[in-house]
Amino acid sequence: MTDMYLSKIDRRRSRTGCFVLIGLAVVLAVGAFLLFKPSADRADDAEPRDAEERVEQDKRKPAAAPRDDAGPADDQAREWLQEAREAKARQDYLAARELGWRILDEARNQHIIQAAEELLNEVNITLVMNPWPMPEKVDYTIQRGDTLGGLARRFNTTVDLIQRGNRLTGPMIRVGDRLRILDATFSMEVSKSRNDLVLYLNDRFFKRYRVGTGEYQRTPVGEFQITDRIPQPTWWRQDGRAIPYGTTNNVLGTHWLSIDVPGYGIHGTWEPESIGYQSSAGCVRLLNEDIEELYTLVPVGTRVVIVE
Repeated sequence: MTDMYLSKIDRRRSRTGCFVLIGLAVVLAVGAFLLFKPSADRADDAEPRDAEERVEQDKRKPAAAPRDDAGPADDQAREWLQEAREAKARQDYLAARELGWRILDEARNQHIIQAAEELLNEVNITLVMNPWPMPEKVDYTIQRGDTLGGLARRFNTTVDLIQRGNRLTGPMIRVGDRLRILDATFSMEVSKSRNDLVLYLNDRFFKRYRVGTGEYQRTPVGEFQITDRIPQPTWWRQDGRAIPYGTTNNVLGTHWLSIDVPGYGIHGTWEPESIGYQSSAGCVRLLNEDIEELYTLVPVGTRVVIVE
């Protein structure tokens, strides 16, 4: 009797214990489901609970997009460069110029920047040395009393550029004729450390030239301006002797541009191997073909900045 009663009690306890265990298992399962189920409350971008979790979470996040001021991706810059080359090939020089400028403004890859500058070197010279239309040019009808010299002073340009840009073979102009004249401002910056000269048109890149500068840092540093333009210059030595143009020991090349420092200027050279080095007596020298081009472009008064 007692054993039977105890057996019944044990069975009841056993059943109760099973129910408790089953209940606990259900509670744990529900809790685990609620804890680990995907929901907005457990999103990947929820605030991390500690520094270690923050590091791990950051690793899972996609990389941030580049900032606008970091420059375009290289493939984008290359696309612009290809578009610019195609525009140049079809003689859409203004479109090529705008794309080249965009690359210089945005790109960071030096190889692409150099390629864009080389393209702009050609495009800009083509635009100004020919009757191609440009926003920086005006169409002018010749009036009675006009001269090329007067027009050059009026529009802050050179007679040479008016002639080249309109394919004039001489100084004669006729009333009623139309000319396309550049009405813009050139400036230049010479770097002694890079041995180059960058020409700007209305403060935008126009062309880069390789130059030679003074040995022992003799080239002056500062802001100057062109004060005179002389073709086929005579070289005056320090001892006062005049060495005529065309003489083998005349070091000035084919053209001379004075700056407002006595004895200093920008000129050509008969020694092309000296370009790219600090090898002159203090002046800035270019290849003869480059100084001829620069002479055509820049008038008296052009701003010249020389930096270390």
